[in-house]
Amino acid sequence: MKKEFIDALAQVAHERGVTAEELIANFEEALRLAYLRQKGFRTKDVEEEGKGPLVEVHLDPQQGSLEVLEIKRVVEKVQDPDKEIDLATARQYDPEVAVGEEMEFPIDPKEFSLIALQIAKQVLTQRLKEAERTRVYNEYKDKEGEVLTGTVARVDNRGNVYVELGRGEALMPPKEQIPTERYHPGQRIKVYLKQVQRSSKGPSLVVSRAHEELLRYLLRQEVPEIAEGIVEVKAIAREPGSRSKVAVMSHNPNVDPIGACIGHKGQRIQSVSAELGRERVDIIQWSSSPKEFIRNALSPATVGEITLETGEDGKARARVVVAKDQHSLAIGKAGQNVRLASRLTGYEIDFEEAEEITDLDAAFLKAAEKEEALRVSQDAKNRFESLFKDSE
Repeated sequence: MKKEFIDALAQVAHERGVTAEELIANFEEALRLAYLRQKGFRTKDVEEEGKGPLVEVHLDPQQGSLEVLEIKRVVEKVQDPDKEIDLATARQYDPEVAVGEEMEFPIDPKEFSLIALQIAKQVLTQRLKEAERTRVYNEYKDKEGEVLTGTVARVDNRGNVYVELGRGEALMPPKEQIPTERYHPGQRIKVYLKQVQRSSKGPSLVVSRAHEELLRYLLRQEVPEIAEGIVEVKAIAREPGSRSKVAVMSHNPNVDPIGACIGHKGQRIQSVSAELGRERVDIIQWSSSPKEFIRNALSPATVGEITLETGEDGKARARVVVAKDQHSLAIGKAGQNVRLASRLTGYEIDFEEAEEITDLDAAFLKAAEKEEALRVSQDAKNRFESLFKDSE
């Protein structure tokens, strides 16, 4: 075998994204199986039941030589002629051979028929695909849940978008896309790697631009206070491409979490919005008090008294008093504001109309809710300190 063929294998290995050693090992295995198929043994019988002779194929990349050997064990009485040779016959080849030893019988590669070579090509192609799939899976299995930058490869007639992520190609189905965006080949986009699974057709990579974690990642990239842990994103509710609500809190009393996220003249939040197809992103103050949190989540509407209860279905519900002139604002266009607030807080929100709620009333209720939250927090702190003292 000529050295040029080995060089060609190395080039194929590079193009396929596998090592030359992996390619040569797969080539040797393909020839071994092709030889056995030529002898009448099915691949399944060989691999699962161990039928057929023992055959070894050795390709020397340095010399460019190919060696095919059939291995037989020397026995006194042959029971499996494919794998064994009797002592008398073996000594015709080697007078000093003993029972239990193995003998190698070279096979001329020229004995491979055209059909056998075609089989070898099919096996090699299959093994290379399997090697590529394994490599892609191993590369991305630990990246699940991360945000990656990819390039749109193509869009099919069902609306599925295929994104190149280095070695792997990921699927972004319509439900994981931002409805207001249009994708075209060559476009670079940030995507959230939602799922990495193995399948018979190879690793399945599913990415998303509609996932809440993509918004969390973009905020962390644009807002240093979030990246440093000073400001924490507590909850996110998204309607991709349209509107999002993000609840934040600060671990530093001197840092305003809402101001930090919005940035000077709104530059930070505008950068996040631009990356999401101009999706509107509302930043609200998180609170440990459910009532205060619900009140903040329903902004920009001004609401009155909030009553918390548990429904017959066991779900947490909030009954919110709202003035007539604030009702439509609280609900939002097509119910979007209350829908996002409900998902953000975890409460199903019902409205009860009142004739009028003054700003003073709303401010008083909000202050009372904050005071209640502080009192609950202080009570918890006191109980903890009491337990700590008792343990001493």
